Amino acid sequence: MKEDEKTAARFIKGAAINREYSWLQFNNRVLDQAMDLTNPLLERCKFLSIFKSNLDEFTMVRLGSLENSDRQSPSETENKTGLTPAEQIEGILALFPSLYKSADHTFNFLKTDLYEKGINILKGDELTQKQKDLCQKHFDEYMLPRISPLVLDQKHPLIRFQNLRTYMVLLLERNGRQMFGVASLSPSIDRIFRIPGGKKVHLILSEDLLYLFGQAAFPGYTVKEKALIRMTRNADFEANMEEADIEYNFDFSKFMKTKVEERTNLSPVRLEVNTASEAIRTYIGKQVGIKKNRIFTSKTYFDFKFLFKLGQYLSPEEAAKLSYKAFRGSVDRKLQGANLLSAVEKKDIFLSYPYDSMDTLINLLEQAATDRSVTNIKITIYRLNDHSRIVDALLKAAENGKEVTAVMELAARFDEENNMYYAERLREAGCTVFYGLGDYKVHSKIISIVREKNGKVGYITHIGTGNYNESTSRQYTDLNIITADRDIGEDGVAFFRNLAIENIDYDYKRLLVAPYSLKKGLMAEIDKEIEKGQDGLIRAKMNSLTDKDMIEKLEEASNAGVKIQLVVRGICCLCPKVPGATENISVISIVGRFLEHSRIYSFGRGADTRVYIASADLMTRNINKRVEIACPVLDNDIRQRIIHLLDVIFSDNVKARRLNSDATYSKVPSISSPIDSQNECLAEANAFI
Repeated sequence: MKEDEKTAARFIKGAAINREYSWLQFNNRVLDQAMDLTNPLLERCKFLSIFKSNLDEFTMVRLGSLENSDRQSPSETENKTGLTPAEQIEGILALFPSLYKSADHTFNFLKTDLYEKGINILKGDELTQKQKDLCQKHFDEYMLPRISPLVLDQKHPLIRFQNLRTYMVLLLERNGRQMFGVASLSPSIDRIFRIPGGKKVHLILSEDLLYLFGQAAFPGYTVKEKALIRMTRNADFEANMEEADIEYNFDFSKFMKTKVEERTNLSPVRLEVNTASEAIRTYIGKQVGIKKNRIFTSKTYFDFKFLFKLGQYLSPEEAAKLSYKAFRGSVDRKLQGANLLSAVEKKDIFLSYPYDSMDTLINLLEQAATDRSVTNIKITIYRLNDHSRIVDALLKAAENGKEVTAVMELAARFDEENNMYYAERLREAGCTVFYGLGDYKVHSKIISIVREKNGKVGYITHIGTGNYNESTSRQYTDLNIITADRDIGEDGVAFFRNLAIENIDYDYKRLLVAPYSLKKGLMAEIDKEIEKGQDGLIRAKMNSLTDKDMIEKLEEASNAGVKIQLVVRGICCLCPKVPGATENISVISIVGRFLEHSRIYSFGRGADTRVYIASADLMTRNINKRVEIACPVLDNDIRQRIIHLLDVIFSDNVKARRLNSDATYSKVPSISSPIDSQNECLAEANAFI
């Protein structure tokens, strides 16, 4: 058995898969898309960049979280495979070297293809003398003034390496004395330098120029060894309400601001280097207190974000040929220019992003902001666009005298600062802003609009599976229902009222709301299918499946003969087709042009089918530790559209990968014409330009 296979085996126990290992498998599926020749070249480049960015976040957050757990509760075991935090860390670190090798191999593969298309990405040792002279001139005139060198001795202690910033470390000698030097690559320096001349586009990165010419910042010294390094720090921290109450006078925004600032100074969890210089690796490792098994060599680049910019070096026509075919989210002709407040009173509105445009929802809010009948608008906000039209509409509503309430989740990881900024803007405009409910993150996606017409109160409610973010609505697949149903409307108003008074225990008429009723509501639906035995059917789509109770309930359904079909894009801790446990369960994952983000839970067949859309995955954190909403689909036309969407997804034989009983993934066998479910949805929406 190969070493990686031995390491992988420790993460699997019966029909259970460790969540961290499953996530690493997901990221490998992302990397697979960089090598998939059915994707255009520039898009393949982006998948490599996403793979490495994902790995960076995993290292900061998940590895960081395990580090915290190992310090606080070292004997506590993961509830599905029985691994301690230390055992999980050891296994993860053992898998990392192969991930770096795969990334380097993939980049070199892409580099060859890019060269054939006219883009030549060069390393320092690949430059001609003429190119080297041009690069030297650029370095001396543009980069050197921005570099801050430091020789390390008693009066010049080691600097604090900032998270994910590139540095050059040098072993220097002068007058027979050896010492180390450090030079930081400033973020103000353009990452890519285009070398003049030639028919092809010749590019070199700033870190390669620093490595090639950086010794110029240390005149009078002899360079014995040198290396580029990048430090990754723990980014996982707890946002505890009690701590905020005691230390920050009940102001959670001040508490979060402090926590975000502290993130850059948390402990190191990984060190990346570009050479095998043992002297430098040992010195830096000792100085920052990081063990050898956390030091990894990248022979290409620490990150590949620059690959997103390659299209700008080609003509628009050539770049278009190497990219996905352009599309525009559609807007139903019946809704174009319509009074949406009146339209939804007649029939529920369904939006499937990115195939449908978010403009419809924004237009609804803009109309509500000026409509005289609208008295209240309430919204939950988790992630927003940098320039949010949603917020603009809320501000306009407040200016027009509407009572606007925003439940702003300040603990949305890596979006904390953006959310604090918008919270302040809304508050200054006179909106009511609060930050959720106790120690539960508010991850729900709901807008409640209250109207008064002819002395009667009416409701318009939006429920979605994704964030109110215009940018991600063009990149993530998400489902949305806008309805005037009174029961759902009254539930929506009650939901916001309960958040405001910090009340969790509440029985809603239609909505399933975590942490109180969502889990037991979905389990009750599974029980209905268990009663049917072999006639039962469960189909679900989600980002991750990790909750032990839900996994055991699905196993129970499988053993009762219920057919279960799951689409789990990312982490899946359930292993299908295991005899005596999950024989009737099949699992596929789809990684493609768009990030599959919608959550759908469907129970039963034919006219008996009950369908829910939800903000929640079947993860313990979602259903036990967050405020989430699952909404039943009441409109029959919308229900049929969602069932059809599931049919299309389950028929995918291009981007789909099947989870096997040994916890590996493989391509879905193609016995018919190729079906890419995302392309099928674009075509059905007439979204291609």
